[in-house]
Amino acid sequence: MIDLRLLREDPDRVRASQRARGEDVAAVDALLSADERRRSSGLRFDELRSEQKALGKLIPKASPEERAELLQRAEQLKTEVKAADAAQDDADEETKRLLLQLGNLVHPDVPVGGEEDFVVLETHGTIRDFAAEGFEPKDHLELGEALGAIDVERGAKVSGSRFYYLTGIGALLELALVNAAIAQAGEAGFVPMLTPALVRPRAMEGTGFLGQAAENVYHLDKDDLYLVGTSEVPLAAYHMDEIIEADKLPLRYAGFSPCFRREAGTYGKDTRGIFRVHQFDKVEMFSYVAPEDAEAEHQRLLDWEKQWLTGLELPFQVIDVATGDLGASASRKFDCEAWIPTQGKYRELTSASNCDGFQARRLSVRMRDGKKVQPLATLNGTLCAVPRTIVAILENHQLADGSVRVPPVLRPYLGGREILEPITK
Repeated sequence: MIDLRLLREDPDRVRASQRARGEDVAAVDALLSADERRRSSGLRFDELRSEQKALGKLIPKASPEERAELLQRAEQLKTEVKAADAAQDDADEETKRLLLQLGNLVHPDVPVGGEEDFVVLETHGTIRDFAAEGFEPKDHLELGEALGAIDVERGAKVSGSRFYYLTGIGALLELALVNAAIAQAGEAGFVPMLTPALVRPRAMEGTGFLGQAAENVYHLDKDDLYLVGTSEVPLAAYHMDEIIEADKLPLRYAGFSPCFRREAGTYGKDTRGIFRVHQFDKVEMFSYVAPEDAEAEHQRLLDWEKQWLTGLELPFQVIDVATGDLGASASRKFDCEAWIPTQGKYRELTSASNCDGFQARRLSVRMRDGKKVQPLATLNGTLCAVPRTIVAILENHQLADGSVRVPPVLRPYLGGREILEPITK
């Protein structure tokens, strides 16, 4: 959540951020009003309680005539204090409710607009000219089926559309990717983590996934637990309600977990193969840092993602995501999009988000520097979303006979294999 002090001091900045996100600007004024009621009702309660305490000291010392009058006032105060307490609670709840509806403040350098209004910051690698090589590229599903790596028909039979099996070399390729990604993260100082896939409502709400993203979240009503769409959620909540000493920062974790997404609103989009699915595995980087180090850490996360994609020898571009496509928690987000030959365009493979103190305030994760205690900053970055990475590897490294070249970085994790060969012709 945003800092209420900043809202009071610079409401125009918050309004501008809401406007840039395409969100309701009136929510800012509603929150200002609720906050004013919260503070005034708090003051009123404190005044009445102070009078009540003072009266309690006077009554034993009062004359019989005065005592009767004081007792009458004491009864009135009892009623007034109760009413003031209720008014304070109501105003506090309303303030919290409205505060949770506001997205993070957008970084001033973020391009304004919707999904297609991103700015390309960098491009890396060379896009293959398959025509010059003398063959038409196959898509990942055709390649994966020939390799005995992907089975979407049985996935649909067992679980429905957008589910799949990775079989044989496909399963081994996932394990290779995960192990290589965790190894890179470990070399960079990240602590490997296997995280829960089910979390309580506070963890999901605290990371910002129960607002605009709620339609894509799976909820188990009977248990009141949520299936995570990313290990960002349990990693952000790992230090919930804790105070971390400043000299312990940064804390960096690399979480591996299954991820679950409804993919609401994507009917008819990316239905072929395993690019957009309901369940997948992912390696996620997560950092806790001091607020003043957040922007530098954001760049570091991006650099680690670029290192990963470069190691996989994939052509990709880095984009600065526009305001309307940020998600509630991020103040700025960089995506790395890999070239997908059969689609003829770049598609998102990784993302790196700076959430500043937004999640930390919601989850009460703070840092102590001397006597000062304040929210710290959290950041997250996808290192390897497995199915999409497999899509990119199969399509970009395919050979004319339907086999697929293995990038050197993965070969140690695939028993030294240099080529994945079809099991069917």
